[in-house]
Amino acid sequence: MTSPASRDANGAVRDLVRDLVRIPSVNPRGAPGDGGETAVARYVRDWLGRHGVRAELHEVLPGRCNVVAVVPGRDPAAVLLESHLDTVETDGMTVPSHDGEVRDGRLYGRGACDAKGPLAAFMLAAAELARGGPPPLTVVLAGVCDEEHAYRGVLHLLGTLAGRRVVGALVGEPTGLVPATAHKGVVRYTVRTTGRAGHSSRPEEAVNAISLMAPVIAHLAATRPAVAPHPLLGPATRSVTRVRGGTGPNTIPGSCEVDVDRRTLPGEAPEAVWQQDHDELTALGTEVDPPFTVDPALDTPSDAPVVTALCDALAAHGLPRDIQGMPFGTDASKLARAGIPSVVFGPGSVTDAHAAAESVDLAEVELAARIVVATIRATGRRLDERSLPGVGIPPQERARRDSPADDAPPRPAGAAENSPQERARQVRTADIPQQGRRPCS
Repeated sequence: MTSPASRDANGAVRDLVRDLVRIPSVNPRGAPGDGGETAVARYVRDWLGRHGVRAELHEVLPGRCNVVAVVPGRDPAAVLLESHLDTVETDGMTVPSHDGEVRDGRLYGRGACDAKGPLAAFMLAAAELARGGPPPLTVVLAGVCDEEHAYRGVLHLLGTLAGRRVVGALVGEPTGLVPATAHKGVVRYTVRTTGRAGHSSRPEEAVNAISLMAPVIAHLAATRPAVAPHPLLGPATRSVTRVRGGTGPNTIPGSCEVDVDRRTLPGEAPEAVWQQDHDELTALGTEVDPPFTVDPALDTPSDAPVVTALCDALAAHGLPRDIQGMPFGTDASKLARAGIPSVVFGPGSVTDAHAAAESVDLAEVELAARIVVATIRATGRRLDERSLPGVGIPPQERARRDSPADDAPPRPAGAAENSPQERARQVRTADIPQQGRRPCS
């Protein structure tokens, strides 16, 4: 792919990712303000406009915007490129959070990996597709707000897409350039024990709610959800993630609460999962609140045209055709629930996401952009072969949220030992558990 700054492709990638990282966009998680998401959205709109792609801002919440761009294709059926504008907090970082420092081909800073590197790859791909005449399919690029908290950006996007035929989506997250067609969902809820408060010098006159909670926590640690493992995702899990109890060092606590994070597998109904846990834990003498987070799992068929087209593009660039599953949630499950076959894909490793020294390999960002361009062209061919009419997006979905491997092929002829392709081949083996990979069809 020739980048928009063809005289200095590497510099163009560096400058784009650095500009995005230098705009702080920490999700406010319900606090006033937008944390900078809209400033990033404006930058994306303006950058795309300078490269021949028209984009618009759509307000989702007061002062918080999505940015949506369209590259018209020969066919109005669309492929969606979706990534998010917001990041997690910067506390505890060991590198400057928003300087965009570059060392040894990696750019450091909050959001570099999750998900401004993937967003930059999608922007570069859209600009390239706009340069070469109409692509075979229309391309919609969306940068959405609030992915790190309540997924309200992607839910609003579904309303924006109402009536448009969308045949598949690439969701930008750090996957090490390995497509993820499945990920876990989540149900989060609060469990409570109630005792009787009293002075700590007379504990026999009180009922310690923390002591009542202790066997409940032990039970949760000792038991596993009774559901068969998924071939790409492994087992469902259940974890205590927060504990709250007590009002002072000399008071026996009268109440104790824990938050439980239940990671669900494809095929599990979140409501049924919560009801089962409710019945199990109330039998231990607790109260169980309705869930405060519900997010579905993802399980896109491996023969979906967008998946096979992405695998074709990877193979054309000397990379394996493996697919993987991810333990965390993404916007893809909301898109899939609305009828859009979705696959998670992007540069960077999840081990660098949210990290103290978060970074992304700039050469991998550039390679990801070329793979995305090839994927969109291949998706058009796949749809021609299958004569699929596309998927009509229904009105905006209402959802809730808080949100055996083949041997690697030989190195392609001409690929340098430390090329992005070779690094991606090495990273995928380290990042993906053996039970979590398989070739896609």
